Amino acid sequence: MTNKTLPGPNTKSMIERDHKVISPSYPRGYPFAMDHGKGTEVWDVDGNRFLDFMGGIAVVATGHSHPQVVKAIQDQAEKFIHISSDFYHENWIRLGEKLSEIAPFKEDALSFMTNSGTEAVEAAIKLARYHTKRSNFIGFTGAFHGRTMGAVTFTASKAKYHSGFYPLMNGVTHAPFPNPYRPVLERRKGEDYGQAVVRYIEEEIIAQILPAKEVAGVLVETIQGEGGYIVPPEGFYPALRKFCDKHGILLILDEVQSGMGRTGKWWAIEHFGVEPDIITSAKGIASGMPLGACIARKSVMDWEIGAHGNTYGGNPISCAASLATIELIEKQYLKNAKEVGEYAMDALQEIQARHPSIGDVRGKGLMIGVEFVKDHETKEPAKKLTDRVVDLAFERGLLTLSCGQSVIRIAPPLSISKSEVDEGLSMFEDALTQAEKEMK
Repeated sequence: MTNKTLPGPNTKSMIERDHKVISPSYPRGYPFAMDHGKGTEVWDVDGNRFLDFMGGIAVVATGHSHPQVVKAIQDQAEKFIHISSDFYHENWIRLGEKLSEIAPFKEDALSFMTNSGTEAVEAAIKLARYHTKRSNFIGFTGAFHGRTMGAVTFTASKAKYHSGFYPLMNGVTHAPFPNPYRPVLERRKGEDYGQAVVRYIEEEIIAQILPAKEVAGVLVETIQGEGGYIVPPEGFYPALRKFCDKHGILLILDEVQSGMGRTGKWWAIEHFGVEPDIITSAKGIASGMPLGACIARKSVMDWEIGAHGNTYGGNPISCAASLATIELIEKQYLKNAKEVGEYAMDALQEIQARHPSIGDVRGKGLMIGVEFVKDHETKEPAKKLTDRVVDLAFERGLLTLSCGQSVIRIAPPLSISKSEVDEGLSMFEDALTQAEKEMK
């Protein structure tokens, strides 16, 4: 059912005030002004209820304002809020111990705590250069690693992220990300598309452009986020790991969006049976408190005192929120992400069978992408349809976000129930049906 009162008067007033004082660089979607939330439900400042299928861009892992996370924040705030990274505190150390325990490699891990995902990526870039004494990198088209200068150099999902900011950091060469739905390279007999991409890197980039001895690391999102929620073929990461080992190159995984239980495992790379050298985390790590981490093998994080640092690293309140978040994911939501994610995938595939505009449904756990096309043979992206579905879903009480050229991402809190999936997908299909009628 469409809510024709959106946006309400309080929301309109808030947006007018926002435009007067907040940077215009922030990309805004539809006119939603949040008042409060609980679990998967959120309410705007006019009292309208919504289901949140984007989770603050995969951030609120345990749902909005989970009582256990709220209490951890309150308890720590009563003790102290900040001391700086020059000193020690219990939550910081406990979080480091927990990240070492769940890190996706057998070797002990060391963590550099940050305030965001892009800062975690910057730390990984610096660490890779420091450890290897090399300066070049390989990244991938369609990637999103953040907007600070080093991270945005790797980002290759939209040209506008680079526009007006040249020269960027030098030393980054991009290869095509292995998108099974939209391949751009030819495969040889017996190869899957991921293996074909690694062969391209070896034969075209390393052999003709960039000497392997100059490459510090390969930086890649395990599952692409902003680029379209793209899951690479099974052969990609084993082949990429073998390539890195051959040339002494670090494998750096950006799991800012795909990590922390989002895919039904702690890390998306665990679906592929490969161990990285460095992994970055943020978003869902603290249920919405600003926190990120660059997590590396102990043998790799070998920089000396003062080589890198920050004022707010290991913030006590964010670390407290993270410890509560990780406990909840471990005890409840890791399993829920897997089971409810499979349930949602099945339901979306049923919807796909009823709607020819859906070209592909893909994902792991509760990181699901629905791609819209004008034609199944040409696979021409249906961007206008995608944008219209997002707007119509909002009018019906469902928060979603697009990504890639014509993909809607499904990334709700990991605590979402099957009944909430049913309710949300009913609104989603209703919005899609209306959008398809309008586009005829």
